[in-house]
Amino acid sequence: MENFNVDAYKPKEIADRIEQISVSKSVTDPLRVFALALLAGAFIAFGSAFFTVVTHGSNMSMGITRLLGGLVFCLGLILVVVAGAELFTGNNLLVMACVDKKITLKQLLVNWTVVFFGNLCGALGVVLLIYLSGHWLMGNGAVGAQAVMIANSKVNLGFMQAFTSGILCNALVCLAVWLCFASHTVTDKILSIIFPITAFVTLGFEHSVANMYFIPAGIVAKTNQEILKIVGDSIDLSNLNSVGFIFNLVPVTLGNIMGGSIFVGMIYWFIYLRN
Repeated sequence: MENFNVDAYKPKEIADRIEQISVSKSVTDPLRVFALALLAGAFIAFGSAFFTVVTHGSNMSMGITRLLGGLVFCLGLILVVVAGAELFTGNNLLVMACVDKKITLKQLLVNWTVVFFGNLCGALGVVLLIYLSGHWLMGNGAVGAQAVMIANSKVNLGFMQAFTSGILCNALVCLAVWLCFASHTVTDKILSIIFPITAFVTLGFEHSVANMYFIPAGIVAKTNQEILKIVGDSIDLSNLNSVGFIFNLVPVTLGNIMGGSIFVGMIYWFIYLRN
């Protein structure tokens, strides 16, 4: 107990801790990594579904509605960090160990690839379960209509808009992860997550793993005629399909990589770990 310290880890100590855990992640059994990535995809999907319900049919101002949605969306990263899972956007910080030559570029890319597709499978699994549960019929289909509207807004983003929104999003996500590495307790970690994650959701930035739920959810929900009636004929849903999903996911993922790896990981590596 004499070494116990309630003070947060200092930035240099955070950088060292992230580098150490990055080395550990790079040598973990890929099947175990994939299983943990499945969990992370599901956890973020739970937060996304929570966001959809809370924001549907709101009579409050857009800012307050999105603020509440951002707060509940935090559930996803809280589960990832506290329960334990592998999230692609957070793992962009592994670049710190790569540029410091503690792990190889191949190890970095293998981890990112396994985690990315694990997150995708986990998110799609939740979409299937949500569909089978009849969840989107809540509020006489209003929740499903909200799912369609959220997805449709995302697939209609231009490449540059999606890309830059992805950068801004993952800068905040990786800062939340960075703050978690300063923490000693579960309470510290939850508080570290709330403000950056609430900020990115309220500001409307784009998160690749969240979109692995949001867009497929909208694609599936629009197959229900009751939900389509609520959405209305005036809304153009022509881009809400698998092609639109890919056209959103590619620039958002590239933006997430740049935002997390360069604007957070590389900057802090340059400040604290550069030899």
